[in-house]
Amino acid sequence: MSLKERVYSVLVVSSSENFNSALTSLLPDATYQPVHIASSISAAKRITAERNFDHIIINSPLPDDPGTRFAIDCCVSANTVVLLLVKSEIHAEIHDKVAEHGVFTLPKPTSRPTIIQALSWLASAREHLRRFEKKTLSIEEKMEEIRIVNRAKWLLISELKLNEPEAHRYIEKQAMDRCVSKRKVAEDIIRTYS
Repeated sequence: MSLKERVYSVLVVSSSENFNSALTSLLPDATYQPVHIASSISAAKRITAERNFDHIIINSPLPDDPGTRFAIDCCVSANTVVLLLVKSEIHAEIHDKVAEHGVFTLPKPTSRPTIIQALSWLASAREHLRRFEKKTLSIEEKMEEIRIVNRAKWLLISELKLNEPEAHRYIEKQAMDRCVSKRKVAEDIIRTYS
């Protein structure tokens, strides 16, 4: 699937109606939905506690917080890509604090083309995170399979008095003979002897 076909959920954290209006005009429904708007960091925390977002765009400062800690926390704890807009006078200082955590920053005021370019960076970064999520899932699934097969081996060792290589061969042979995965054979063994 190309980036143009992807749909991204977005949380805009901003207390500026002008900014919210200008930004949402750059977020077409075909690519960005749903788009939620929070006017404070505390409201954004409540929203992110209920659901995850692909992108979070923070227009700093907010009435209750500058937003830097929230931006870092979102990048670290969730698979979210964060864009933090800060006043140009403090941009370099804030960038140094948040960049190492994966937060993108832009000085403001900024232009429409710059925001559009930043949105494409966010999409690219989110797709990169998606690939890591898939790899992590496949590694976790493989580790779970290994745990199940090992548990079945130990049951064969204790119940049928096989040694470890014999138990391993037994599971592999059953999988080949029945044309099923080793995990399926192991789960059957666990059900039988547990």
